[in-house]
Amino acid sequence: MSKSLARVKAALDAAGEAVEIMEMGESTRTAAEAATAAGCEIDQIAKSIIFRGESSGHVVLFLTAGGNRVDPAKAARVAGQSLGKADAALIRAETGFAIGGVAPVGHLRPVEAWYDPRLSEFDRVWAAAGTPRHIFAIAPQRLVALTGAKEADFVA
Repeated sequence: MSKSLARVKAALDAAGEAVEIMEMGESTRTAAEAATAAGCEIDQIAKSIIFRGESSGHVVLFLTAGGNRVDPAKAARVAGQSLGKADAALIRAETGFAIGGVAPVGHLRPVEAWYDPRLSEFDRVWAAAGTPRHIFAIAPQRLVALTGAKEADFVA
């Protein structure tokens, strides 16, 4: 088991979440790929979109429904700072994950997070589990509680 996958499993276990982390036969890097692999609607995929806070220098996380896109101007207003592109090195250093497998839980350091209310319209959503081929299903309310994400309007 990879270190990234083990961190996600440990975070879920520590929170008392009895979820099954599934290894898919194909890539789940994109929301479309993940939805196909999970057999769910694209909006049931909880994408972890990472930006770099220009004032803080740290990553900020936006959990959005798979079919939605983050509007950078709205996201910056929500975050209270200008946002820039987070490069792979910063994402890895602060979350512990590589792009394409960033999980919403199990980060190396606390991450400020917001979520798309569209995710709350489902009984369960699917999220990356730390690798490009591992995902897990969880009730959106539980995902929000685990991440400490705040509801906000940041989608295009």
